[in-house]
Amino acid sequence: MIKVALVDDQQLVRQGIAGLLSLCDDLSIIWQAEDGEDAQHKLNNNEQKPDVMLLDIRMPKVNGIELVKILRAQGNKLPILMLTTFDDSELFMQSLQAGANGFLLKDVSLDKLVNAVKTLADGGFVAEPVVMKQLNQGLIDSPVIEELTEKEQQILKLIAGGLSNKEIASSIFLAQGTVKNHVSNILAKLNTRDRTRAVLIALNQGLV
Repeated sequence: MIKVALVDDQQLVRQGIAGLLSLCDDLSIIWQAEDGEDAQHKLNNNEQKPDVMLLDIRMPKVNGIELVKILRAQGNKLPILMLTTFDDSELFMQSLQAGANGFLLKDVSLDKLVNAVKTLADGGFVAEPVVMKQLNQGLIDSPVIEELTEKEQQILKLIAGGLSNKEIASSIFLAQGTVKNHVSNILAKLNTRDRTRAVLIALNQGLV
């Protein structure tokens, strides 16, 4: 059973998503929050820890992107799926840079949402196709990339999950310097100096 936390300031939206997910036998909404501040309180005080968090981007007090930054700064690796009404590539970029693990529009189908939750629970990454299409316009002229090794692909997936070099080193039992070298090789092979752009290229190429 995948335990899900749901954070959205619109009660009707929260109830609607929770109601849909309740139809799935292998998903369970363990708690709901009305904004990032409320979510922090529940994360710190609720005995049940979620496997995946569904997080609205635009909220009062502490918005979704701010909450992701806070959690990642605390070392919390909880998989987070951002939900938004707008197919805004800039919001996607900000979510990605903050350390979110996925980005979907709220008008998504139930099957697609459920599959996204399961993908994140398994350590994967999800991106809204319409937003990726916007971003891919700038990647069309990218040079052909060199093939990544199996270890580099593993590390790239962890980068997509928002992990720092130190966190990656700890999770796959490598020296931090070794991870740094792998990351440098990955960026070189993807013809970029930027980790976020590397993830976008990887998504475009189907590497993560």
